[in-house]
Amino acid sequence: MGRWRVPSTVLVCLLLLRPPPLPACPAACRCSSSGEVDCRAHALREVPQGLATNTSSLWLGYNFITVLGPRSFPALPGLLLLSLPHNRLGLIHPQALAGLGALQELDLSNNYLTVLTPETFLPLTSLATLNLGSNRLEELEPEVLQSLPQLRALLLQDNPWVCSCDIMPLWHWLNHNREKVQEKTLLLCRDPEQLNKYPIMAFGNESFRQCQETSLSARHYLVFLTIGPFSFFVSIFFCTFMGFIIVVYHSLRREPHFWRRPRTCRGH
Repeated sequence: MGRWRVPSTVLVCLLLLRPPPLPACPAACRCSSSGEVDCRAHALREVPQGLATNTSSLWLGYNFITVLGPRSFPALPGLLLLSLPHNRLGLIHPQALAGLGALQELDLSNNYLTVLTPETFLPLTSLATLNLGSNRLEELEPEVLQSLPQLRALLLQDNPWVCSCDIMPLWHWLNHNREKVQEKTLLLCRDPEQLNKYPIMAFGNESFRQCQETSLSARHYLVFLTIGPFSFFVSIFFCTFMGFIIVVYHSLRREPHFWRRPRTCRGH
C-alpha cells in the first residue's frame, strides 16, 4: 500500500493560514499578542532592551530604575500607556521620552523626582493623564504642564510642596485648570511649618498680595548684586581722591612760609 501524501497546494495553504510568530519578548517580561508588556517586580535597573515596535502598554513598576536616559526607550509609535511607579527614578533626560508621541497615560508616581523641565514632556503631544504623585517635588513650573496640550488629568498629591511666593505661578495654573486636577484635597503644603498640611487649592488672591507687592525678579537681584559692590568701590576711590586733593591743597598753602627769600639789608 502506497504512502499517503498531502498535496503541495494543501501544505502551502496551511503555511499561509498559520499565525505569524510573536515578536521577541524581553526575558524579564511577559508579552501578549495585543501588545501588552508586563515587566513589573523583576529588580530591573533599566528599561529592558528588545521591546517590540507593536508594544501598546508597558508596565515597569516596582523595579529599581533610577535614570531614564536619552536612549532608554526605542521608538514605540503605538505605545499608549507607560507605567513606572515605585521605582527609584530621580532623573529624566530631556530626550528620554522622544519617540513616544502616541502616549496617552504616564505614571511616574512613588519615585524620587525633584525637578522636571518642559523639554521632558515636549514629545508627548497626545498625553492625557499624568501621575506625579508621591515624589519629592517642592515646586513645579507651569511651563512643564503647558507643554502638554491634551492633558486632561493631573495627579500631584503627596509631594513636599514649599508654599512660599515661588509657588504662586503653579497656584495660578491649578486654579485655572481645576477640572484637570485630581485629588485636590491631597495637594498639601509641607513648608513652611505654619502651613504644614494646608491645602494649596484653598489659597486666595489675598494670600499672595505681599508677594506681588515685594517680589523682585531675578534680573533685579542681579542688578543689585552688580551695582552694589561697584558703587562701594567707586565711593572709596572718590573719598580717597578727595582726601588727597585736600591734603595737597593745604600743603601748597603752607609751603611759601618755608621757601620765601629772606630780606637783604640795605646800606644807609
